[in-house]
Amino acid sequence: MQIYEELVARGLIAQVTDEKEIRELINNGKATFYIGFDPTADSLHVGHFMALCLMKRLQMAGNKPIALLGGGTGMIGDPSGRTDMRQMMTVETIQHNCDCFKKQMSRFIDFSEGKALMVNNAEWLMDLNYIELLREVGPHFSVNRMLTAECYKQRMDRGLSFLEFNYMIMQSYDFYRLFQDYGCNMQFGGDDQWSNMLGGTELIRRKLGKDAYAMTITLLLNSEGKKMGKTQSGAVWLDPDKTSPFDFYQYWRNVADADVLKCLRMLTFLPLEQIDEMDHWEGSQLNTAKEILAYELTSLVHGEDEANKAQKAARELFTGGSAANMPETKITEEDLDGDSIDLIALLQKSGLVPSRSEGRRAIEQGGVSVDGEKVTDLKAVITKDQLAGDGVVLKRGKKNFRRVFM
Repeated sequence: MQIYEELVARGLIAQVTDEKEIRELINNGKATFYIGFDPTADSLHVGHFMALCLMKRLQMAGNKPIALLGGGTGMIGDPSGRTDMRQMMTVETIQHNCDCFKKQMSRFIDFSEGKALMVNNAEWLMDLNYIELLREVGPHFSVNRMLTAECYKQRMDRGLSFLEFNYMIMQSYDFYRLFQDYGCNMQFGGDDQWSNMLGGTELIRRKLGKDAYAMTITLLLNSEGKKMGKTQSGAVWLDPDKTSPFDFYQYWRNVADADVLKCLRMLTFLPLEQIDEMDHWEGSQLNTAKEILAYELTSLVHGEDEANKAQKAARELFTGGSAANMPETKITEEDLDGDSIDLIALLQKSGLVPSRSEGRRAIEQGGVSVDGEKVTDLKAVITKDQLAGDGVVLKRGKKNFRRVFM
């Protein structure tokens, strides 16, 4: 099976503009393609995971990835999937986030010897003469057509700023510049990016002629993948300092039964034949499939050693063991109120809940325990003596644990 057919079989291709040409380019290792990443945080999260895995697959097949960092578009903010305008970031924050992205991407993509490129669109967007851009690019965009794009339609009732309205033009101009400057002949993006991506393809063909070799592919369920990056306790990050390897493992270990095979196909590099054999697995076999998924993805992001530790800790917790590799949170004297700390604050400091209101709700619903004992008292406190030595084991829900100590 060639690479394009494998992408289809894994459920990764949703829409294409020129399937015959795209198949030929990808299967023959002649695609120079880009995927954009707007630096809205200082870490990539699991919503970016599918794109990174796709870039790795295509590079392994001889194609050349371009990771486009949105140092320029990040100044505007993508309205896709938003109910309100993004908070404006400073230039310094955007640059810091871009630097963090570069480090994380290098774990997935080989940037050595020109095998891949990392480009920041701030290189051309930040110094643009806006009037010149309007004259050069503006005539190729119909406002009426732009307003039919899903990313804009969803916001019309709530209010769409003119700043955000420019995002499609900026993203389209990105593809035009990458095509001109780096020979980029293909772009990939989530299904929520289709309108923006078509804008780039059409801009190239209108300015350079119909024979200009620019093509578009969208990834199936990438917008759903962005939702996958959120849990009750916050986002699932690829940075181990923000989401520990254990919590990352547990996130994938706890995916819904209906999603496990889909995730195995889309995100792991296991042979399709091996995954297809799991199609009829049920009951405890699905738990085995989830363990395989969690281990493979944790190993890909954090390495085999961390994946082994996380799997061992998860199994020990499941069987009632001590779980020496359980995630830990160290509390300082400054965190205490006298000689104790209230349980809700401790849940929040440990990262098991994102806010005090979530902590109260978890306790009221009977989902919190301390050292195996369920706690329902909203005024419960943990003393300094309890936190000394090995500390206490907090549990939220069935599978979220943290050892907290001083």
